[in-house]
Amino acid sequence: MSSNAAGRTERDSMGEFEVPADAYYGATSMRAQENFPISELRFNRSFIRALGLIKQAAAAVNEELGLLDPSLAEAIKTAAQEVVDGRFDDQFIIDIFQTGSGTSTNMNANEVISNRAIELLGGERGSRIPVHPNDHVNAGQSSNDVIPAAIHVAAAVGLHEDLLPALSALERSLRAKSEEFWPIIKTGRTHLQDATPIRLGQEFLGYAGQVERSRRRVSQGLSELRELALGGTAVGTGVGTHPEFPARVIARLAVATGIGFVESDNHFQAQATLDSVVAASGALRSVAVSLYKIASDIRLMGFGPRAGLAEIEIPAVQPGSSIMPGKVNPVILESVTMVAAQVIGNDATVAFAGAAGSLLELNVMMPVAAYNLLQSISLLANSAGNLATRCVDGLRATENGPALVERGLMTTTSLAPRIGYDQAGAIAKEAYASGRTIREVARERTGLSEDELTTLLDPEAMTAPGRDSGGAGG
Repeated sequence: MSSNAAGRTERDSMGEFEVPADAYYGATSMRAQENFPISELRFNRSFIRALGLIKQAAAAVNEELGLLDPSLAEAIKTAAQEVVDGRFDDQFIIDIFQTGSGTSTNMNANEVISNRAIELLGGERGSRIPVHPNDHVNAGQSSNDVIPAAIHVAAAVGLHEDLLPALSALERSLRAKSEEFWPIIKTGRTHLQDATPIRLGQEFLGYAGQVERSRRRVSQGLSELRELALGGTAVGTGVGTHPEFPARVIARLAVATGIGFVESDNHFQAQATLDSVVAASGALRSVAVSLYKIASDIRLMGFGPRAGLAEIEIPAVQPGSSIMPGKVNPVILESVTMVAAQVIGNDATVAFAGAAGSLLELNVMMPVAAYNLLQSISLLANSAGNLATRCVDGLRATENGPALVERGLMTTTSLAPRIGYDQAGAIAKEAYASGRTIREVARERTGLSEDELTTLLDPEAMTAPGRDSGGAGG
């Protein structure tokens, strides 16, 4: 290896290549950077962290198995921890749109860790002495099992530490609003047309139920990701690795993350497909759809404040117009809907990568699947938490909802069992045409007493017919 002020010349299996003098990555990474000038997208922080955890655990296990000198192992573990901590994120230089196995990024990690370990041991960066990126940092591994394992580790950690807690917080906020809004009775709507009365708290109980079930689906996605491909090496056979290596490395990953990772019992499927990633992404898509529904409903109920429904008041968090003074927009809700659009698009990419990239013994669209899955987790976690704290917690019910109930036409539904569907329908049509209430028309056209009308047209009773309607659990 030779060096000058601007750079150093390194040698890899393809020959010599110029690398910046201060770089921790090496020739293989530099080749890949030049080969893929496609986008500005780089691997997510969570993915780089997962790679660092895997390399650190591998070094420790190789030392335990007597396959790696203790001094080299210690330097590799220290360097890998610095990767975990984010110290070298700027050294991961390779585009997402690269070799489909992610080999370029695996070697990027190997070179960064190798060069940092060499530095810690007093050597010269780029020398590959005494720590070699392939022989030592990558010992017992292949890109073909490391990259899918890193995807699973990064995604599982993101679901466990970020998304599930954010969804729990949102569910608590929605349940609290359900309790607060339970006494408020308003007009229900189906097809965006007036329907029978409903409690505002019942609507929010429905939203809380959506988020609760979203958590269940995310938990199922997390269980899919617990199975790791480590140990399969090149094609799933485990060639070139110690038989105890994968189980020991995975046990260390489980301790480091608090997630019960296990070795795949079928390494051929674990490397040839992204089925578990596709399943997890599908769970995220369902979360996005749920959040879109919740955000859209709150926007509808809050639209106004004078020329719309305005049944609820949405917190004002920023000015809404550069030209209309005093205008306030539902910006938090709008951000949720855009996140939903992005996540649904990401899921389409992941699904395509899972289907089109799974060829014979290896999926070759792993980097783009990883990027989109991890971005979706981050977006949903941040968006759900933001929705809870900056919108739902500050919602306030207005008088508009209850004020419209008495003028609602679909209260006639409760008359139908007594006077028949056709007569009840005729009353509704006359009330609409005349601008009167159902009570006023029914008083004229039926033989029902005032007490009977009061009982039948009681909007509170209509929100839980035949059941106790005194609380959010009703």
